[in-house]
Formats: sequence, C-alpha cells, structure tokens
Amino acid sequence: MRYLSTRGAAPVLDFRGATLAGLASDGGLYIPEAWPTLGAEAIADLAGLSYAETATRVMLPFIGDALSEDELRALCEQAYGRFSHAAVTPLVQLDHDQWLLELFHGPTLAFKDVALQLLGLLFERFLTGTDKRLTIVGATSGDTGSAAIDAVAGREGIDIFMLHPAGRVSDVQRRQMTTVLSPNVHNIAIDGDFDQAQALVKTMFATPALADRFALSAVNSINWARLMAQVVYYFYAAVRLGAPGRAVAFSVPTGNFGDVFAGYVASRMGLPVAQLVVATNVNDILHRALSAGDYSKGVVAQTATPSMDIQVSSNFERLLFDLGGRDGSALAAQMAGFEASGAMRLTNAQREGAAPLFASARVDADDMALAMRWACEHAGQVIDPHTAIALSAARALDLAADVPVVTLATAHPAKFRDAVERATGMRPPLPARIGDLFEREERYVTLPATLAAVGDYVAQHAHPSA
Repeated sequence: MRYLSTRGAAPVLDFRGATLAGLASDGGLYIPEAWPTLGAEAIADLAGLSYAETATRVMLPFIGDALSEDELRALCEQAYGRFSHAAVTPLVQLDHDQWLLELFHGPTLAFKDVALQLLGLLFERFLTGTDKRLTIVGATSGDTGSAAIDAVAGREGIDIFMLHPAGRVSDVQRRQMTTVLSPNVHNIAIDGDFDQAQALVKTMFATPALADRFALSAVNSINWARLMAQVVYYFYAAVRLGAPGRAVAFSVPTGNFGDVFAGYVASRMGLPVAQLVVATNVNDILHRALSAGDYSKGVVAQTATPSMDIQVSSNFERLLFDLGGRDGSALAAQMAGFEASGAMRLTNAQREGAAPLFASARVDADDMALAMRWACEHAGQVIDPHTAIALSAARALDLAADVPVVTLATAHPAKFRDAVERATGMRPPLPARIGDLFEREERYVTLPATLAAVGDYVAQHAHPSA
C-alpha cells in the first residue's frame, strides 16, 4: 500500500513512512493510493469477532509489508486491552431505531483513545532498532491532547508538545493533559483559539529549521494511521446491527472531520452506510459547505462543545481530494486560495460527490440541551454535549424505518460536568480510575500564539533526530 499527498508534490510513502511523517512535506495530507475493499462475505465474517480481531482484519489492507498480520494483531490486542469495557466500543439502544456507540471506554474517556492507543504503539514499533527520535507536535481542542499524551508518555525516542487554547477546554480535559509529568511530555497553552493552534502546528511542519532538525510528526487526525484506526468501529457497530445485509446510518459530532471521514472510508471499503450525518454546533463551516457549497471561515464562537469550536476542518481536504478526481495540483490551488482568503466554493464534482452519502445539521445550544434531557429521561442515558449535538441531528433524520441510526458517543459525560448538569440536573462523577484528577499536580506553560514563541520553546526542549 502506497500513500500520496492530497496536494500532489510530496514523496509517495509506504505505511511506515506515512505514519512517522504525519503531515506531508507539501502541506497536504496522506491518503491511500487506492481504497481497499472488503466483500460482503468478508464483512459478514466479522460477526462475533472481538474488537481486536475486527481491527486486525479491517486495517490489514492498509498496512502493506510494514507489519505482518500477527504483528498487527498483537499490537491491537495490546492497545485495546487497556479499555474498561470488554467490547471496547459497545452499542447501547436508545429506542426502536436510535443507538449510541460508546467510544469513551479508553484511558482518557474519549474516542481519541481508540486510535491513539494503537498509534503510540506503532510509533514505538517503527522507531525500535533505530537511533532516530520523533518529535510529536499537535494541537487539541480538548480530547486529542490527553489521549495522545497518555499513548506516548514515557515512551523511548519520543517527545510530545501539545498546544491547547488557554481557557477554551474543560477543566477535566486540561488536567488530563497537564497532570502527566513524564519528562517527554510538554503542554503549551496558547493565547488564542484552536484554529490558531492548528495553524501553528502546520507552520512548524513547513519550517525546515524545525521539521528537519527534530523529525516532526503528528498525532491528530491529519495522521493517516490514526484515522485508519477509527474506520474499525464503523464496521464493528454495523455488523452487530445486521451489515452487510442491512444498511446503517451514522451521526457524528464533527469538528476536524476526521471521525466522519473514517465513516466515508468504511463506505468506500464496502460497508453499507445509508448516510453519514455531519453534526456541527453553531461553528457550522462544514454544514454550510455540504449544504450550500460555502466553505468560508467565520469567527469562532465559544460553546459548551469545545472540540467543535473550530472554523478550519483539516480532514475535509481528504474528502475534497477524493471527490475532486484526486487531482493534487488542483486541490493545492484550491486550498491555497482558501488559506489566503478564508473562503472557497466547493466544485460541482465535490458537491455532487458528497450529496448521496453525506447530510449535515447545525445544532444550537437549546437543541443540544433538549437532546441531553431526552436521552436522560427516555433512555436512562447521560451523554456529553458533543454526543448530544449528534443525537439531535440523528433524531431529525428522515430515513426508512428499517435503517438503524448510530450516534457516535465521543466522550464520557464527566469530561463536561458543568454542561451536563445545566441540561439534566445531574452532575456525572469521574470514573474511579481518574477520581483523583483534581488532586494531581499540573505542569504547563502559557505562550503567545506565534511561531517565534512556540517554535523557540520546541527547539529548546526537544531532542534532535539522529
């Protein structure tokens, strides 16, 4: 399996190279040269398998010769052995056609663990036996940071620098990052929003003095390996609801577009997906893009769903590339125009390609709260505000009666205790495994949202690559 950049000018890499690189050198994102497919019989054979075995079979076509099947299976068993639920991503029924897919049973209580526990092991495996070091730089709107830090804290050959927008993540999210005191972990709060943090990370990748000296890599969903691991739970859920003999719809709380793009990949691989719902909060750039072709930045509004408080969705570029004929030079020009002006129109091919599979919805704070109350009162489920955004969109769908709708529950409600309590009157407790979170020591620095400040900090604290 070979990987090429969405912008067409970076070297073509194998799976190992794409995993270690993260972002392509031309500013694009790596994507498989062609989509592997699973036939109906292979999908049906997933029924009854463990999550680790399902992951092995779904991901193996993407790996090439970077790992043997047995090596991949061993890594999956190790990664998912840390989850608190034996099913890893269990389904919960809400009513006759609405389901929750609980993705928060990992060590940091968020869906990011499903991919990042594996990605940390892949980094370690690919570095073992070499004298190379990896410097991971990432931006987080909340959950990626803690999941990435947990996955690589203390691992040999890796330094991690995680940027988060100061005062714009929940107290639980912040502490899950800043109370990890391993010497290879560096938390940076920037005076700005998530989009500024993400732009800084991309700029560092494009700065030779940093990228070449420190072998920069990425853990957020611009890294293909992380996104690949998220494809698995679409298969795992759909098979339990009747696939391949039955189509299933998914509603996904969406910010950076990685989670819902994984659903698109599952569809391209042959999974019968009836619809993918891109559920946004009032920061609705993706809803406007999919419904009207208008991909233009606005001002970020701070909400109770901080992981969705963004105006630039990095992974959307992968979809635009795939739907636009995989023309790297054309997409590079399209993205350069967007980066210069903050606005662009989707082409007819991009809009028409997205229309059969994707729907979108903009959910405001009132409808979010109503969804949280409905889940609590009618199904006995306490859900976090991001999940509520997607559940609100899911319940508004007009699909055939025999199509189950799965809402991705992306975070444990205790990560957003204040918002849950406002909506439901219930304050969810922290699970016992992180019950002492507010007693732990924090360590982080606060820096201006400038390349000079953040780049200098990385240069001073990272270990150069061999």
